[in-house]
Amino acid sequence: MEGGGHVACAAWIRRPENRNLVVICRSSIRDSSPAVLELFSFDPVTTSLSSTPLATYVLEEGDPMAVAVHPSGDELVCSTTTGDCKLFELYAQEGYIKLVAKKLHALEGVGPQKCLAFSVEGSVFATGGVDGHLRILKWPSMQIILDEPRAHKSFRDMDFSLDTEFLASTSTDGSARIWKINDGVPLTTLTRNSDERIELCRFSKDGTKPFLFCTVQKGDKAVTAVWDISTWNKIGHKRLLKKPASVMSMSLDGKYLAQGSKDGDICVVDVKKMEICHWSKRLHLGTCIATLEFCPRESIRVVLTTSVEWGAVATKLSVPADWKEWQIYTLLLGLFLASAIAFYVFFENSDSFWNFPLGKNQLSKPFTGSVIGDPQSSDDQNMWGPFGPLEM
Repeated sequence: MEGGGHVACAAWIRRPENRNLVVICRSSIRDSSPAVLELFSFDPVTTSLSSTPLATYVLEEGDPMAVAVHPSGDELVCSTTTGDCKLFELYAQEGYIKLVAKKLHALEGVGPQKCLAFSVEGSVFATGGVDGHLRILKWPSMQIILDEPRAHKSFRDMDFSLDTEFLASTSTDGSARIWKINDGVPLTTLTRNSDERIELCRFSKDGTKPFLFCTVQKGDKAVTAVWDISTWNKIGHKRLLKKPASVMSMSLDGKYLAQGSKDGDICVVDVKKMEICHWSKRLHLGTCIATLEFCPRESIRVVLTTSVEWGAVATKLSVPADWKEWQIYTLLLGLFLASAIAFYVFFENSDSFWNFPLGKNQLSKPFTGSVIGDPQSSDDQNMWGPFGPLEM
């Protein structure tokens, strides 16, 4: 990738043409290069980003702080240090792609925003400010659902539930709150001990386990705690990364949970087993990982990470490959054919009811005779009794 300012943040873009792009937001370097947004293509075969950007947009004022991409892959929002949120639309035609800036009047002059997030289906957008101000809006109408200036001391992290019913948010003071989106009201505050700090949060996304995962720091001890979102009770915790986490991410299918450390390590956890299935130590050696995102195509198990020192890195995960749909159908067809062949072989070689072994002096009897019966048999001759059939 071409050099420039330090990488502030980055995100995957899932395009409708089944193509994955990456947007990288770079801060400015005094008297050297301006702040820019760059679009790169991703090659799943080599697990690498293109060496040069497909498109570049120069920010006239401020540096990027956070970026969120709409699930459609056609829009993204970037917050800046000047206190504005900028909307960018992607225009692609015959291999040419362009970023076009649009004004977001509802989010002009709102101050620096630490957290930006779209709901899973893209109908709701939320921002969390450095000043602790929470805004939840309908997308794209920008109609206000909730405007809470004192949601937190200062935002640390946020995430939408799979069904867009809840928003979880954490603060720099270690507290965590749950917001009910349809009603636009705070629902509850997660319980914690006085010496515990809840830092990062992610909802389960597999559609079967209604859980909220949070990283909890208690002194030097770091754990991942789990809350049941039907009762908001804490149901357990486990040491995974075993060091303070700087960022956390959930795959779109909910199978994997990833955490990045403040000294450059990442671990990936199998959610079903709650066991680590991938380690990348010293991936961003000695540097805090700022961005950690799974590739939006579930068939490609790759994560995107960024840091100020090492820039953007795409890493292929050493996890079992997922079954493709055609592979499942092929397996089922093979099992059916194998069962049919086994049944045929068994029928031909076994002593079934119609194919029992004959005695030493027993004459063979046609199969049809056994079913229809012999008209000369004694049973048939005596069927009507000694008086014969009744004449009507």
